[in-house]
Amino acid sequence: MTARPDLRRRLVAEALGTAILVATVVGSGIMADRLTEDVALALLGNTIPTGAILVVLITILGPISGAHFNPAVTAVFVARRDLAAAEGLAYAAAQVAGGIAGTVVAHVMFEHAVLAVSPTVRTGAAQWFAEVVATFTLVTVILAGLRFRPDAIPVLVGLTITAAYWFTASTSFANPAVAIARSLTDTFSGIRPADLPGFVLAEFAGAFLAAGLIGWLLATPKSTTIPVATPAE
Repeated sequence: MTARPDLRRRLVAEALGTAILVATVVGSGIMADRLTEDVALALLGNTIPTGAILVVLITILGPISGAHFNPAVTAVFVARRDLAAAEGLAYAAAQVAGGIAGTVVAHVMFEHAVLAVSPTVRTGAAQWFAEVVATFTLVTVILAGLRFRPDAIPVLVGLTITAAYWFTASTSFANPAVAIARSLTDTFSGIRPADLPGFVLAEFAGAFLAAGLIGWLLATPKSTTIPVATPAE
């Protein structure tokens, strides 16, 4: 049995993975915006790299930390007692720090200000509901995937986020750490800081709704067999 990596290594893996994920989201958004004025094409240019890098990051860092890269996912694993509460808080801090670092990396690469507050308005009941749906779908895929096809988790998550970019009104942030990081970029992928609370609450709500439903759906059925007395010989 392979020993579980120590907490420091797991935290570095979470920070590194979230940093690369956000650098991909923000960087591909900047590149797409530079290359085309067609918003749909720019969104496609933002979508494909994000889904692709998730497959890669979960494959290479999953064996170290579990590759959460997402405080809402980590909170679900804490609630399921797969991760200690103190470790969960440390994971979330590493994810947020890594996400902000990812924004900085993307900005430096494209010669933007190191950090810039986003003016992009993303608010309202439809946007919040979309984040509930996006995070619910993501966590459902993760938990069901872990039960039935753990080897396929990287592809399942990458495809889920790729699809959710297009079928949700919010373009599927589905991740509080990523949302925070994206509030610090005045680019195609940004979100106004004032809109963060609604998004973050919706993401946690979607995550726990999924955990509750999937916990029930995948519960081991109780035996309904009625024991039959065996006549004494």
